[in-house]
Amino acid sequence: MQKSITGLYPGTKFIGALFLGITAFIVPTYWYSIGAFLACIVLAFLAGIGPKFLRTVRNTLLVLAIFMFGIRTLFGGGETVLWKWGNLSVTVESLNNATTIVTAILALGAALLLFFLITPVKDITAALENAGMAPSATYVVLSAIQMIPEMRKQSATIMDAQKTRGVETEGKLLTRMKAFVPTLGPLVLSSIASTEERVITLESRAFTAPVTKTRLYVVTKERRDVVIQVVLIALFVLIVSGRIALWLL
Repeated sequence: MQKSITGLYPGTKFIGALFLGITAFIVPTYWYSIGAFLACIVLAFLAGIGPKFLRTVRNTLLVLAIFMFGIRTLFGGGETVLWKWGNLSVTVESLNNATTIVTAILALGAALLLFFLITPVKDITAALENAGMAPSATYVVLSAIQMIPEMRKQSATIMDAQKTRGVETEGKLLTRMKAFVPTLGPLVLSSIASTEERVITLESRAFTAPVTKTRLYVVTKERRDVVIQVVLIALFVLIVSGRIALWLL
């Protein structure tokens, strides 16, 4: 039996990610969200995946954040106008609201991205089974997580095969689109074939047999995980209580 040696228990890392992300929407200042986002960057570098984490944030969250910031700034409304052109206007209130919302989204997205980057999929599935989830449901979660990376690999393989046949796959956007469309058929067919192969493999290993399963890979919760989870939950309750108190004042 193999035991995970990847550090904290997956549940502990997930609670930490949720704590950073959700509290960014609760604390009434965007400085906290900025601090949570910077904390994710620091943790990523401490985990040895700093450059990869920054690239992922740049390619996903940053584009969404810029788009949302522009929309919220131009159409957020407000009384203190800084710039106006037709129906478009930038106000102090819209800038503050846009910054608060966008930084909170960045904090939540960065925390979840960091969780999935530093937590192996097999650790997540093992932790789900420890929590009592059925093996079939765990496999559905595992397949959903691995679907996009697997299809990306298959797409790259098909595109390489197209290159060897002399098909133009690089250049202008229209050229790349023409090269991508013929890959959809083989990509779908290969995905269906791989799904059938997985079903056969699982059945050959008695996956659906009504017997107790033997785990070859386990994750265990240690005392430090319990301490960290209790501290995070307590801090979350304090933050929520403080926010409610501010609303009532």
